[in-house]
Amino acid sequence: MRLHHQQSLLLVVDFQAGLLPVIEGGEAALEEAGWLAGVAEALQVPVWLTEQYPERLGGTAPSLLSTLGEHKVWQKLHFSVMEEPEFVDALQAQGARQIVICGTEAHICVLQSALGLLEAGYEVFWLSEATASRRKDEARLARERACANGAVAVTADMVAYEWLHRCDTATFKEVHQRFLKPRSPRSVTFF
Repeated sequence: MRLHHQQSLLLVVDFQAGLLPVIEGGEAALEEAGWLAGVAEALQVPVWLTEQYPERLGGTAPSLLSTLGEHKVWQKLHFSVMEEPEFVDALQAQGARQIVICGTEAHICVLQSALGLLEAGYEVFWLSEATASRRKDEARLARERACANGAVAVTADMVAYEWLHRCDTATFKEVHQRFLKPRSPRSVTFF
């Protein structure tokens, strides 16, 4: 079961300014989500954000918004975005069947959204290093529960290389130069 960029959507759940200060590993998760969002933009993979009750928790963290190109923001009151009818209708119309999900809090909104996506028949890919909670054990247990119910745990590099599919295209060279090479501990040269 491989990811294909033409069938994918990156769903970034509730990286909100009011919530991030209490999230263990929140800034690192935010950076990882932003990095993959850049790769997604380069490959024309839609990037959708959710915000849980932004009147109380604030909007999406400005540091994430500043790194994003085109994206859509969904405000929600349910913990699972799949309980929001407008979101469900838009997702069906968009046509993506593979949802890469990340965000905060892993054991609440990310987990409930992932379970809702699985119940609706979507393939769900849990972006492990970009998903966090107030306590690390809760994030770990959320990933385990999601995966026990059909989600697949992935890393940002796994997703990026599966979306790229091959190394001999102009797109790969561009993404490699902008995103992959700066992240590598050693430089690797491709054709």
